[in-house]
Amino acid sequence: MGPLHGLRVVEFAGLGPAPFAAMMLGDMGAEVIRIDRANAVRPDKASPSGDLLARGRKSIGIDLKHPLGMEVALRLISRADVLLEGFRPGVMERFGLGPEVCFEKNSKLVYARMTGWGQEGPLAQAAGHDINYIALSGVLHYLGRQGQPPTPPVNLVADFGGGGMLMAFGILCALWEVHRSGRGQVIDAAMVDGSSLLMTMVHGFLRHGLWPGGRGENLLDTGAPFYEVYETSDGKYVSIGSIEPQFYKELLEKAGLSAEDLGAQLDRDRWPAAKEKLAQVFRTRTQAQWCAIMEGSDVCFAPVLDMDAAIAHPHAKARKAFVNVAGIEQPAPAPRFSRSAASTPTPPPRPGRDTREVLQELGYLDADTQALCAAGAVA
Repeated sequence: MGPLHGLRVVEFAGLGPAPFAAMMLGDMGAEVIRIDRANAVRPDKASPSGDLLARGRKSIGIDLKHPLGMEVALRLISRADVLLEGFRPGVMERFGLGPEVCFEKNSKLVYARMTGWGQEGPLAQAAGHDINYIALSGVLHYLGRQGQPPTPPVNLVADFGGGGMLMAFGILCALWEVHRSGRGQVIDAAMVDGSSLLMTMVHGFLRHGLWPGGRGENLLDTGAPFYEVYETSDGKYVSIGSIEPQFYKELLEKAGLSAEDLGAQLDRDRWPAAKEKLAQVFRTRTQAQWCAIMEGSDVCFAPVLDMDAAIAHPHAKARKAFVNVAGIEQPAPAPRFSRSAASTPTPPPRPGRDTREVLQELGYLDADTQALCAAGAVA
């Protein structure tokens, strides 16, 4: 059932980081009910949605502009432990569902708000995406190769690491505080803040002179020849992370090189030539051949895999790292627990798939549900 079994979450439908946080909670056993817009409900609601971030949910379609729809939403919120929303600041207040209104209905509610720029500040109302948040927080400046423009790492840093995961962490912190105080509170989870937080180690390196080079010239940003990706003879790639001296020594041994071939490991002046030498060596064999030589060793080695290959890798198979939900292979819930193991997630619902079931759980009779549907308050 998962460690969060019994936790009740109301999620207002959105995109990206907030649904990811709700997915994490649902993966761990929380009951997540997503409020979709009534006009998003379609006749094909019985078939699974293609949005994997929406797995493990129930969906109810509500028109929040309808007084009866607002009544349904408030009844849901009054029974919830967590409210989760990802709108711009002020949108929930315009719906009539700001924190003050919700706390009147449920004083122990954890009211979690996910935005890019935060609930306040000169940029709070500006539009933005992951690339903008990591640009302003100083992250993007450090990502990329020497002599090249900054390279966005897909949308993983702000949306998911500094956004959705930060929000899930904040929710669990607030729930623990409710356990002590008996009072709910608002969480202001901003992706620009989370992106900055993820750079804490690099901030430390910079302040202590341990990041002396420009982009792509340092220990962990492809500047070092022993922390790099190399092309193999079949056009694929392998990754090397041989930072520690004993791991570097093993890299040299398995690559058929000596210390004299590359020079002292931390001699930055020799890094470009050492990198070219390693590149020549790795181009002499296929990815599979290098796996046979280095995989499982202390080189700190792994092949660079696409998603299909990652799913099929023996390590992923042994750990059951991927699950099949409604015919789609996808990452399994993580982390893992010794006792309260998470169940396989349910398929992502189409908007409004569970409207009748949710209303029944809230105490609405069949006649009430029919009346709400006829009025357009729910769908």
